[in-house]
Amino acid sequence: MTERVKPVKSTFIDREAIPLHTRRPEWLKVPPPWGESYAGIKGTMRGLGLHTVCEEAGCPNIGDCWGAGTATFLILGDTCTRSCGFCNIKTGRPEVLDLMEPERVARAIQRMGLKHAVVTSVNRDELPDGGASIFARLIRRTRQLVPDCSIEVLIPDFRGDPVALKTVMDAAPEILNHNTETVPRLYLTVRPQGDYQQSLTVLRRAKELDPTALTKSGLMVGLGEEKAELLRLFADLRAQDVDILTVGQYLRPSRKHLPVIRYYSPDEFEELRQAAVEMGFRWVECGPLVRSSYHAERQVQALSPRAPHAKAEAS
Repeated sequence: MTERVKPVKSTFIDREAIPLHTRRPEWLKVPPPWGESYAGIKGTMRGLGLHTVCEEAGCPNIGDCWGAGTATFLILGDTCTRSCGFCNIKTGRPEVLDLMEPERVARAIQRMGLKHAVVTSVNRDELPDGGASIFARLIRRTRQLVPDCSIEVLIPDFRGDPVALKTVMDAAPEILNHNTETVPRLYLTVRPQGDYQQSLTVLRRAKELDPTALTKSGLMVGLGEEKAELLRLFADLRAQDVDILTVGQYLRPSRKHLPVIRYYSPDEFEELRQAAVEMGFRWVECGPLVRSSYHAERQVQALSPRAPHAKAEAS
């Protein structure tokens, strides 16, 4: 039986009361993106009128991932209806839904020759299904064009709508990812329009709808959480039978975003990784530059019996 999570009183973070951290530790410094593969992916995205969360969210791994020929597609436009305190994606009134976007993303996946595609989205709370039908159409079209490509979707909470979630799960992605982002005490500032219990419910229902799918969640550290709170969050995720956990350092995109309370050392990340492994997660990515799609292709190859390329390699 799934354990119920007790409500936790939220804490508001005063952005002006905390000094701006300007100097990052050496382990957080990365070279600027460059190279033929990077330029090729950028050209493909521009040519098809597509967006990537790599660019929109200012991911520090963009050079590494694009240089290796992988990228995380951002669908449902580039404007989010929510205003999370950590996120660099613009907030506002989105444009009219682009019904041809799934076709263009599937074509990009085909053109790039991807074996594993990661697709996420902005929140579109004004849509009846939150954009779930677009996710499903994209998954099915990609299966038609690139049948040997596994698919991971990083979804919003769809405002807790179980029908919207079922729409996505019926399309059978290999990995269903939904990020909890932070500990429940900090939701008031970090995810003001989110709900911790609702996010846990999304992950639990996804596994119930398709037990063969891998479920995954990620969070940031450095926003003022305590270690005990992180361990409790890990335990909450395991109570929903989540398979994969990612933990990375929060990096402040600009002065208007939440401040970094502190930077975790590589040794601290390793301690968190070991604790998560001991709790029973099947795969844990934990480090300063880890983000949701970090090493995603390795995860599906190692864990998913449905991944086409994983089956080929095993035979």
